[in-house]
Amino acid sequence: MSGRLPDNIAFFGRALRAAGMNVGPGRVVDAVKAVEVAGIGTREDLYWTLHALFVSRHEDSPVFDQAFRLFWKKRGHQERLIAMLSPVAVPERPQTRERVMRRVEEAMFSGVGAARRREAPPPIEVAARLIASSEDVLRTRDFAQMSAAELAEARRRIAALKMPDDRARTRRLAADPRGRRVDLRASLRAGLATGGDLVPLKRRGPAEKPPPVVALVDISGSMADYSRPILHFLHALGARRKVATFLFGTRLTNVTRALARRDPDAALAAVAGAAKDWSGGTRIAPSLATFNKDWSRRVMAQNPVVLLFTDGLERDVDEALAAEMARLRRSCRRLVWLNPLLSYEGFAPRARGIAAMLPHVDELRPVHDLKSLEDLVAALSAAPARRAPRAA
Repeated sequence: MSGRLPDNIAFFGRALRAAGMNVGPGRVVDAVKAVEVAGIGTREDLYWTLHALFVSRHEDSPVFDQAFRLFWKKRGHQERLIAMLSPVAVPERPQTRERVMRRVEEAMFSGVGAARRREAPPPIEVAARLIASSEDVLRTRDFAQMSAAELAEARRRIAALKMPDDRARTRRLAADPRGRRVDLRASLRAGLATGGDLVPLKRRGPAEKPPPVVALVDISGSMADYSRPILHFLHALGARRKVATFLFGTRLTNVTRALARRDPDAALAAVAGAAKDWSGGTRIAPSLATFNKDWSRRVMAQNPVVLLFTDGLERDVDEALAAEMARLRRSCRRLVWLNPLLSYEGFAPRARGIAAMLPHVDELRPVHDLKSLEDLVAALSAAPARRAPRAA
């Protein structure tokens, strides 16, 4: 391929990587070869050729769309490199454009800002105050308003969170010097060390271990900005206790095995590939019905804590939603509803879906920033409040 087009495609790939997309050197090489083989027919052909090579996750499409528009227009490549292209416009996505524009612009022009910062370094005292201020700002900044760099830092902080260390009694017995039951086998084994002259009594008591967690995560369009940080949190939590994770939008998807991979990026890539309804509509009642019917007996046998991540904006609300929520609450140790809408000061449970779900949860908590996740960890570590008596 002649000209500077390969260099421009490589620069474009680096910009996408800086914007938070998973674009490596291999994909850049494949993109250059694909453009060379396919040829440059129209601007739309170039768009979809690069889209097929660079975009591997549903949530990356808005970022790629804005980066393509900004890069090939801002740098003047539309006239110099693809002058023969027809003026076919790439479809607009007004609902996501404003949300990702700042992230893309920071990735494109981060070098300019870095050069300016190097020209005039601030005093050390001021820098310390700025760092402390940025720490507080990042803890309370909404995930939907974070840039690519801030999201990367948020993921690192989520992975470093001190997870809850709550314990629950099980039916199994374990060695316990204060236990009520005498362990004859352990006592006789200990007596061998003394030749049988002295047989110390070994006792057993109820074993304790962290209760399992079942997470139901809404991946509809209204939850798109919060789903990935939540999955990063569940991935970190799964390294310390048993976690079963289900995604739901228009249907229910079990992603427990996909999220169990050690590498968080590989785990979330597998999760994105398993969920075909990402950033789509919301059908909470049918998804809960599927869970209660097909999965409840498998994952709820050990009386887990259920974390329900959703904004509660259901399309068609009827009696089934309340009935499925009531059934879910009866099956678990504790039902915690995490709703990002609680970040708004004027929030009130006026939507029919929220009003139908609210009476059947033990706790309603926000989940929109790092601080809310820290508060969730503290709440899970504390002893749960006593439930109200259930109707017969």
